Formats: sequence, structure tokens, C-alpha cells
Amino acid sequence: MKLFASLTSPYARKIRILLAEKALPFELVVDSPWEVNTRVPEVNPLGKVPALVTEGGEVFFDSPVVAGYLEALNVAPHMLPGDPLERVRVRQVEALADGVTDAAVAALLESRRPDGERSDREIGRQKEKIDRGLAELERRATGRTWMHGDSLTLGDIAVGVALAYLDLRFPDHGWRTRYPSLAQLAERLFARESFASTVPPMG
Repeated sequence: MKLFASLTSPYARKIRILLAEKALPFELVVDSPWEVNTRVPEVNPLGKVPALVTEGGEVFFDSPVVAGYLEALNVAPHMLPGDPLERVRVRQVEALADGVTDAAVAALLESRRPDGERSDREIGRQKEKIDRGLAELERRATGRTWMHGDSLTLGDIAVGVALAYLDLRFPDHGWRTRYPSLAQLAERLFARESFASTVPPMG
């Protein structure tokens, strides 16, 4: 398998962590969609990472879809429950965490627009989404070791990636103080080799 990924993409990091947890061999093709000579549109017409190319040449893109494909390979440890309804519940946690990440990415991109084009109102709107999402994740995490069930799931990975992205792009956010249960979860997650080995470069 080949994974097209930017080293700073939180969505690609989610898949890299999942691959590491499952010890699945793959070739990492580092490619940023923002570069002039990017090859990403050749594998994903939307021009986004991650994009996974299978041994048979089939391409899967969008991180929830790629994660679903990797789970379909039936390689332990399983990151989604076998029960259909429980699986949906884990994917709801994933969607909530991905939504926090989406808002953080949108806020970052807006903040990088030139003076006169940048909208502080839009940045504020995205930051409100971040905090509403984190508040709900905090509620779900309170009193638990993992976000769902008794073991690491895709939901936990998505939450950890979202929190780490805030550290990277909004280091003054202060989520550890405001959301202590998420801080405890993050401490457990960030200590795992899969997270430690995929820490993005600054910049």
C-alpha cells in the first residue's frame, strides 16, 4: 500500500496512527496538496490527503473512508466494534473529533489570509465550533479511560489527533486546563508509539 500524506495533515496522521497500531506495512509518499508540483490530484480528484493506494491499484480517500477500508482488512487490533450500532457510536465520536479538526483548519487558513481579506468574525465562528466540540467530547470522556468501550478505538485516535493539532496550530488555546478529562486521555494517547512516531514538524 501507498499512503499519500502531508506530514502536518491531521487527517493523514489519523491514518498513519491507525496503520501503526495495526502494524500494517505501507509506503509513505510525502506530498503536500499545497505544493506546485503535487501529485495528490492524480490519486484524489479533490486534491486532498490522505489518499491510500492499495496493492491492486484501487484508491481510497477521505480519512473516514480510508479508516473504514483498513478495518475491512480484518487486521487486529480492531478499532471499530463488531456490533453495528456500537460501530456507529464510535464513528460519531470520530465525526465529532474530525469536526473540531475541520474548524481548526478553517480558522488557521482564514488567519493566514492577507490583511483586508481576513475575517476575524469567521475565525471567531470557527473557534466557537472548536470549543463546542471539545465541550461535548469532554462530557463523553468524563469518568472513562477511553471514549467508547474498554479499549482504544478509532474515536480515541481521532480525538487525540484533533487535540494534537490544536497544540500545533493554536498552542495558546488552553484546552488542557479547560477540558481535564480530554487532557488525561491525551496523556495516555500521546505516550503511545503510534502517536510519538507521527508527531508533525513545526511549520
